[in-house]
Formats: sequence, structure tokens, C-alpha cells
Amino acid sequence: MAAQNDVCIPVSEEKLEQHEQEEDFDYSQRGQWLRAAVLGATDGLVSVASLMMGVGAVKHEVRAMILTGFAGLVAGACSMAIGEFVSVYSQRDVEVAQMKRNNRIAGEDDEEIREKEALPNPILAAAASALSFMLGAIMPLLVAAFVVDHTVRLGVVVATVSLALVVFGWIGAVLGRSPVVKSCFRILVGGWMAMAITFGLTKWIGSIGL
Repeated sequence: MAAQNDVCIPVSEEKLEQHEQEEDFDYSQRGQWLRAAVLGATDGLVSVASLMMGVGAVKHEVRAMILTGFAGLVAGACSMAIGEFVSVYSQRDVEVAQMKRNNRIAGEDDEEIREKEALPNPILAAAASALSFMLGAIMPLLVAAFVVDHTVRLGVVVATVSLALVVFGWIGAVLGRSPVVKSCFRILVGGWMAMAITFGLTKWIGSIGL
């Protein structure tokens, strides 16, 4: 009978633990980016749709709604990018200062290099924030551009926004591991309130001649 040779390659517990920590860190980072993207898209969707509904309360021309929505898209994307850049850059400065306090030795070891590579990138964060805002904001603009009748146009915008909010709510619930129905209901009611308040106040201001 031939002898059976088993070859065992020892793997240290430290390496296994480090590999598990890296996998957990990557998953956490991806989850944070996805949640930020969903929030940015939701912000763009609700902001631009509310602007368009507000203008639609006093103006029936599709041109007025589209121009207002486009201006909101550009202004909102720039605002999101600037705010995200400043916020992430400030966070990066704090983390770098903490790293310098923790590593008061001359030169850089492998651990310090890895920590610097893991720091958030302000430019990437700003670009991602602006892009997600624009993706959400473009939805009501696209559907409104192809509807001639004013009343139908407003209804199509509300329906499109409602469907998109449900989808965003579902994604947010999956990422946050929260109840899907409650998440979708909260975000849907919030979007309806934003559009209704903007529409109602603009209609009222327009009716009194201000």
C-alpha cells in the first residue's frame, strides 16, 4: 500500500485575522459609498422635482419647467460637490493629524503607508456626490420634456418621482438592513411633502401677486 503524504502549509493566525479585517473594511467602505450615492440621487430627485412642481404651479410652459429644473441640477450638483469636498478634506486632515501623533518615528513603515492609502479622497468623493445628484435630478427633467399637456406633465413628474423614491428606499433599506416597507414609506412621504409644499406655497405667492 502506497504511503499517503499530506502536506500542510502553516498559516499564522495573525495573517488570517488581517485578511478578514481587510475584507470587512472593504465591504464597509463599499457600503458607505453606496449609501452616499443613494442619498445624493434622492436629494437630486426630490430637489429638482420640487423646483419643477413649484414653477409648474404658476407657469404652464414646458420651457419654464425644464430651464428651472436644469438650473437646479447644475446648482445642486456644484453645491453637493463643494460641500463633499470640504467635508472629506476636513476629515482627511483630522485623520492625518491623528496618524502623525500615533507614528512619531522617523520615516514611513508599511503600516503607515497602508493607512495613508486608505484615507478618503476628497476629489473622488466630490465627483461621486455630484454625479449621483445629477443622476437623480435628470429623471424628472427627461419625463417632463416629452409631455405637452401641463396637467399631464405634472402628474407624470409626480408618478416618476414616486417610483424612483420607492426604488431608492428599497436600496437604502437593503444597504442599511432596515425594514423595506418602512424605509420606502418614509422616503415616499417625504418626497410627496416636499413637492406638495413647494407647489402650494409657490401657487399661493403667485396668486397674491408677489
